[in-house]
Amino acid sequence: MTATVPSTEFKFNTSSIRPGRIIAWTVLFIGGVIMITPLLFMFSTSLKSAGQVYDLRLIPAAPSFDNYVKVLSDGRFMRWFFNSTFVAVAVTLSNVFFDSLVGYTLAKFQFRGRYFIFLAILSTLMIPTEMLVIPWYLMSAQLGWIDSYWGIMFPGMMTAFGTFLMKQFFETVPDDFLEAARVDGLNEFTIWWKVAMPLVTPALSALAIFTFLGNWTAFFWPLIVTNSRDLYTLPVGLSSFAVEQSIQWEMIMTGAAIATIPTLLVFLVLQRYIVRGVMLAGLKG
Repeated sequence: MTATVPSTEFKFNTSSIRPGRIIAWTVLFIGGVIMITPLLFMFSTSLKSAGQVYDLRLIPAAPSFDNYVKVLSDGRFMRWFFNSTFVAVAVTLSNVFFDSLVGYTLAKFQFRGRYFIFLAILSTLMIPTEMLVIPWYLMSAQLGWIDSYWGIMFPGMMTAFGTFLMKQFFETVPDDFLEAARVDGLNEFTIWWKVAMPLVTPALSALAIFTFLGNWTAFFWPLIVTNSRDLYTLPVGLSSFAVEQSIQWEMIMTGAAIATIPTLLVFLVLQRYIVRGVMLAGLKG
């Protein structure tokens, strides 16, 4: 009597591979290559000497971090880096506080004109930023905020998108939790801060990340409202640095690489919060 030996031959099921899926993956791969290639060349150029800049090889023949040492030792660059960090963090904290507070009020309080106020806030999303630059500038001039941190920050300290996002999430918070907190004697601000806010952490994370990245890379408004080089943010400073160092492309690419590193770190470390926040925002909307 002979034992039957199970076949170890692996059969690849080609029927599960659909042409549409192959096309989708191909398009995504090509799109990914197109988007990541400039970044790779930027980091590659930052490791090259002046004589190797026009060498199109992705891996430098003699990579060196001398350019990073030169840029980081430049006091202007470090000042611009500090300005961008300060503005991005301050505006992010302001957005998280005010957008969530207004969103909670619109979601959980019944008062006359509530729907009209929400529509008015939401309608500002349809106004292009370029149309708001002149009113912002006139307001900054009247308040004495030209060439100041306040002038850079105030247009983004509260946003319609953030208010809409937080309102959608706060509407899912059970009213029973809030009523129980009121019975326990908590005031409305404490209920918002200690009861409602922990329940919308995914939305807060997504809002904070998007706000930080948006303000870190902001260029147009900081360019208009600042005159002093000491108040330049990193994108504005790099643009002036590029004019001054128009021949030294390796230095320009080094500055751009350093400016890009924080955004890459934020995305890589907090990627799951970004994806979760976007998915939940779509579901709540």
